[in-house]
Amino acid sequence: MYVIGTAGHVDHGKSTLVKALTGIDPDRLREEKEREMTIELGFAWLTLPSGREVSIVDVPGHERFIKNMLAGVGGIDLAMLVVAADESVMPQTREHLAILDLLRVKKGLVVLTKRDLVDDEWLELVQLELEEALQGTSLEGAPTVAVSAAKGEGLEELKEALDRLLEVTPRRADLGRPRLAVDRSFTMSGFGAVVTGTLLDGSLSVGQEVELVPSGRRGRIRGLQSHRQSIESVGPGRRVAVNLSGVSHDEVFRGDVLTTPGWLTTSRMVSVELRLTRWAPHPVRHNLGVTFHAGTSETNARVRLLDVQELKPGEQGWAQLHLERPLPLVKGDHFIIRSAQWTLGGGQVVEVSRRRYRRLQPATIQRLEVMASGSPRELLMQSLGSGPPVTFESLVSQSNLPGDEVRRELQEMVQDGSAVLLSRESVGPGSSVASMAGWAQMKEQATRFLEAYHSQYPLRQGVAREELRGRLKLASGVFPHALKRLADEGVLEEEGPLVRTPEHQPRLTPAQEQAAAGYVQTLERQPYAPPTDMAIEPELLSALVAQGRVVRVGEGIVFAAEAYREMEGRVVEHLKEHGAITVANVRDLFGTTRKYALPLMEYLDQQHITRRTGDERVLVRRE
Repeated sequence: MYVIGTAGHVDHGKSTLVKALTGIDPDRLREEKEREMTIELGFAWLTLPSGREVSIVDVPGHERFIKNMLAGVGGIDLAMLVVAADESVMPQTREHLAILDLLRVKKGLVVLTKRDLVDDEWLELVQLELEEALQGTSLEGAPTVAVSAAKGEGLEELKEALDRLLEVTPRRADLGRPRLAVDRSFTMSGFGAVVTGTLLDGSLSVGQEVELVPSGRRGRIRGLQSHRQSIESVGPGRRVAVNLSGVSHDEVFRGDVLTTPGWLTTSRMVSVELRLTRWAPHPVRHNLGVTFHAGTSETNARVRLLDVQELKPGEQGWAQLHLERPLPLVKGDHFIIRSAQWTLGGGQVVEVSRRRYRRLQPATIQRLEVMASGSPRELLMQSLGSGPPVTFESLVSQSNLPGDEVRRELQEMVQDGSAVLLSRESVGPGSSVASMAGWAQMKEQATRFLEAYHSQYPLRQGVAREELRGRLKLASGVFPHALKRLADEGVLEEEGPLVRTPEHQPRLTPAQEQAAAGYVQTLERQPYAPPTDMAIEPELLSALVAQGRVVRVGEGIVFAAEAYREMEGRVVEHLKEHGAITVANVRDLFGTTRKYALPLMEYLDQQHITRRTGDERVLVRRE
């Protein structure tokens, strides 16, 4: 399935042409019919002579509605540049042509409408002017078809020309990342929320869980329609209406992206290859404020030029765009930047940036050049860099390569030793990978951190896993794989919820051992009501707990280990005999006070030995 988009100056007959071709009036709004001018995006469909079915997006031509035009052409495969034969090339003709060129719409044709209003000599002059306008653009050399929508002349020739072009138009690649850029949202009685858009990638199916980005709202696909026909699933490059359950119509906006949950994030900064149109009214200087358009999204932005002080009309350079509002963008997305009145330029997202680059740095420019046009291996190595491990899914997103190609390249890199696979499974979804340099750096970082931790806290058994994960800056999905590999390579050892270097063993100094022995002896003198005001270093107390020499049952309440075992045993025996026990019973059983009895019972609850029921405890574990 392909999507065809119109483009061209206001009143040049775009909507009339679409209606003549399809029998569908793309102007839906009453205001559009009253003013006889397209304001919003319109949609239709057509079956060509070959039997090929295509979607058509009709865009407004008036300069005041250029943002609506931009929301419609972001997902098209082929353009129909509509020019009225009696008026020839006009301002919006050039601006729409510039937009198509900046978006790299490489397939298209020129439709000369109102053919019946001019003679052959005039038509020839218009064609010459069009040839000049198309020079140097992605539509240079595009075929021209003259039609009269009013009289039906040339429409069959136009359909045949569209068929011929689509024969050589590549189908939209399926990278397995469903993204539907929402251009409309409405409610249908009895059905609920419906969103429409062009599916840019991946597939959707009825019953599938989906997420709206950036809001993060989740729902489920209740139904799918394309060209008013219900379907069970849909692939990339097709106009589709999605009926959602679990989401309200007023929670969805133009610019949202419908996708599968969990992978698509938003960003305020993108690194781009920026090209100015030759018709731009002025240069773009560093730090210029612009309006940024991508897909159906729009926000204000600031241009940081990375390799020059300014770009002149027709020039190209590298830049980072700081977006006022975070947008869901991925590598390879095309965009447009505009001033208040004019289209200035556009290009392609090279990297959804995680950092702000310094300007005029050759290494930065070299990195971006690789990201823009490097080989698959170069792209993957650039994405891995010398940083921490990343997931397979993240590499697919960053490289903008098909999953199968990423899998093949990574497998070769693992085999030749340039990359490290951090899980036992083969490379693929769910696996984690690092470059060899990145892995070596992470091992060194982990070792340095653990050694420094043991030096600072020599009495502790180890460091909590989550603390190590935070220090290594690893995603939660990557950390278990990295931890296992670190253990397999002898960098660390796992001990319950803790990790430590293999050499580390908590050892008390002679002075600490003397203090510990005195502390335990004091506890043992009053086994059921030990003093709570004894001074002991917190680290030493924690070490005694870890060694099993004392049991801390509550804040400030510590029993000698032998006394605790006796108390636990006698409570269990009481429960076996009587079935229940109260705090008062425990107090009387050991001749102690509530100050000790209550923390003891709460601790036994925590250890799942007892369970509280009202004012009593019952036995959970039977021996």
